[in-house]
Amino acid sequence: MKKQTRSSFTIALAGNPNAGKSTLFNSLTGMKQHTGNWAGKTVESAEGSFSHNGKIYSLIDLPGIYSLSCQSAEEKAAYDFISNEKPDAVIVVCDSTNLERSLILALEVKALGCPMLLCAGLIDEAEKHCISIDLQKLSELLDAPVIGISVRKKQGLDLLLETLENLLKNPHNEKSGDIIPIKDAVNNATQIFRQCVTEPPSCRSRDEKLDRIILNKYTGIPIMLLLLGIILWITIVGANYPSQWLQAGFESLGFQLKALLSAAPWWLSGILIDGVYTVLSWVVSVMLPPIAIFFPLFTLLEDCGFLPRAAFIMDKNFERAGGCGKQGITMCMGLGCNAVGVTGCRIIASEHERLIAILTNSFIPCNGRFGTLIALITAFFAQGSGGSFISAAILSILILCGVMLTLIVSFILSKFVPRGTTSSFTLELPPYRKPQIAKTLVRSLLDRTVTVLGRAVIAAIPAGILLWLLVNIRADGQPIVSYVTGFLDAPAKLIGLDGNILTGFILGFPANEIVLPIILMLYQSGSTLSETSGSQELYSFLSQNGWDTVTAFCTIIFMMFHYPCATTCLTIKKETGSLKWTLLSMILPLLCGIILCCAVSCIF
Repeated sequence: MKKQTRSSFTIALAGNPNAGKSTLFNSLTGMKQHTGNWAGKTVESAEGSFSHNGKIYSLIDLPGIYSLSCQSAEEKAAYDFISNEKPDAVIVVCDSTNLERSLILALEVKALGCPMLLCAGLIDEAEKHCISIDLQKLSELLDAPVIGISVRKKQGLDLLLETLENLLKNPHNEKSGDIIPIKDAVNNATQIFRQCVTEPPSCRSRDEKLDRIILNKYTGIPIMLLLLGIILWITIVGANYPSQWLQAGFESLGFQLKALLSAAPWWLSGILIDGVYTVLSWVVSVMLPPIAIFFPLFTLLEDCGFLPRAAFIMDKNFERAGGCGKQGITMCMGLGCNAVGVTGCRIIASEHERLIAILTNSFIPCNGRFGTLIALITAFFAQGSGGSFISAAILSILILCGVMLTLIVSFILSKFVPRGTTSSFTLELPPYRKPQIAKTLVRSLLDRTVTVLGRAVIAAIPAGILLWLLVNIRADGQPIVSYVTGFLDAPAKLIGLDGNILTGFILGFPANEIVLPIILMLYQSGSTLSETSGSQELYSFLSQNGWDTVTAFCTIIFMMFHYPCATTCLTIKKETGSLKWTLLSMILPLLCGIILCCAVSCIF
């Protein structure tokens, strides 16, 4: 028996993906941690602490898993922690709307001999579905305390803490034992479920009716594309006015700052204002509005239960391409940030399939590229009435092309990447839920938008300094940057670009958000940017510098398909531990971009 006079305890938090485990973790510890609405989103454990009645509890949030069978990295991590670290207790969080599957994990944890408390989460969702759970009977059959909770409604949390405290004072049997064989745990879970749960046949009729449409092989993909198009249209329309206001405000502030630095050395004023400030202002004004709109909308789709179904729809396609259905999840994550998508590939157990997912993740445009894509599409292809619809349609088609290229390249890689074991894909489709709009907006703005924008700002500062130096340091009377752009002009012409555009992509390697500002500054030869507060002004400015529709189209294609940003490359190196695979992840999209741009340039 463990001594109960201690003032601190270690508690493991285990549970199925999407059962509300991370939400409970956040509620108890107060830590900010994104909660995904699909299987396997939490791929690492997180640690937090909270106090209750003078005692300190260290809470370990284990990866979301369905079993302790060690068939995946998440399952092995959870099993190792529970069996080797021997926490004082394990809280198993179950989904009350799908209790039978959750009981398998609870029975396996119980078999390890660790004191266990079963949390019947989402109890309010079960009530909505007319599901009745006999918690007392369930506790007797499991020989463990059972509490029904709803974290969203703050229901049952106080009772949970009291029950946990009593469990630590009077722990249940702590016999050591082996994990129950999988087939026995299914059998046992079914028997317990039938004795404790009453579920009317019609309780899931709404979800089933919706799934017949959304998961249908004929209607599923069109619905997915329609929702994506709507999100992109709202992003484009909503970003126009804030972007113009920000640009006007930054321009006015820039004049004031330049006046304040009038007594400073010319080079200092140039670096700070014409270099750093100009790039920063463009990054914020052009990139912030679409990011701030897209991320919350994307998260709302996640919270309401649609994104897991999008991954389910794509499962067969990835299987035919030699990948894994979970690659669809990581691909969706890449829409937000490719570095996050690469990290998310840890949910794929097979090394072969995980490597394919990592190498192809940057074929999906991250949010950092959306600002440039939207600006160029609107300026050159979607002027006038209905322009926002055209822009959304074009951007949706481009993303669809990225998905198709992902599948094609995945198929090719599957023939050459060293083959290992094939992973299984278990995806728990959550019930359709009404998203928490206010919380989602705050969480997306703080956790995602600020993070992405912060990364762009950090990259923009040295890029602005370097660019100003390249423009203002001269050799034989010519700026150094003119030699660079001149050298790159010939190969750039072959793919429909010019030396300034290609230089912008090279200098924009730290972050995709700064590519367009750098290109505009190169055309301005380092002086302060002209006012380009709208798409028409941007079109006029670029047209004066030799752009036509072919140039714009090739630049858009190259923005879609080129090497990933520095952050993503570093993440790939960390995840693969190989410089070879990191270089290949850069070469593959770059090669595709060059081939497509060459084709467009030759045709037109």
